[in-house]
Amino acid sequence: MEEEETKSTSFSELGLSGPLLEALNQFKFSKPTPIQIECIPPGIEGRDIIGIAPTGSGKTAAFALPILHHLWDNPQGLFACVLSPTRELAYQLASQFDALGVAIGVRTTVIVGGDEDRVRQAVMLAKRPHIVVATPGRLLDHLKVTKGFSLRSIKVLVLDEADRLLESDFGIAVDEILKTLPKERTTYLFSATLTDKVAKLQRANLRNPARVQVSTKQVYL
Repeated sequence: MEEEETKSTSFSELGLSGPLLEALNQFKFSKPTPIQIECIPPGIEGRDIIGIAPTGSGKTAAFALPILHHLWDNPQGLFACVLSPTRELAYQLASQFDALGVAIGVRTTVIVGGDEDRVRQAVMLAKRPHIVVATPGRLLDHLKVTKGFSLRSIKVLVLDEADRLLESDFGIAVDEILKTLPKERTTYLFSATLTDKVAKLQRANLRNPARVQVSTKQVYL
């Protein structure tokens, strides 16, 4: 059933804006994956989403495209924050936002720990990028010490690979970050598995979410 739906559905049928369709065509995204088909329409409607899907299912575009669609209508700085469990994934996510959002001039900043320069990161945050992709520990550091930086105006929060975020040492940092965010926001939670911690998080932070679960052995690039 999923295979038939994927074949019969195009990105243009999902309601995405023209510049995003141009970018998808430019980067040879020929047709949406099952999770993109299920997530993009409720994302465009402004609903919270909980998506259970394995790596390689195309979930990054499933949340990036609705965010970019709304950003096109409301191009404010610090529009969305994406939390990632690893530095490597954070850079991958930012790269996909940059590619898909090239036609609308999206500005992304990666905020991760390790050897990354905190001062340089603070300068980038002061420029109010549209999308902040971050690991929780370093983002919380900036929320505490970087003058003038807050997430009180963001419109969208993404918790990517939430099971890994919550099973790691990041759990406390995630809780602290959530306390700084506006209640009136859209939240996307994506996870490979629905653990008890993920279920508790979604009950506390998502409002009437669209629930999407995709199981696939096929890997989408």
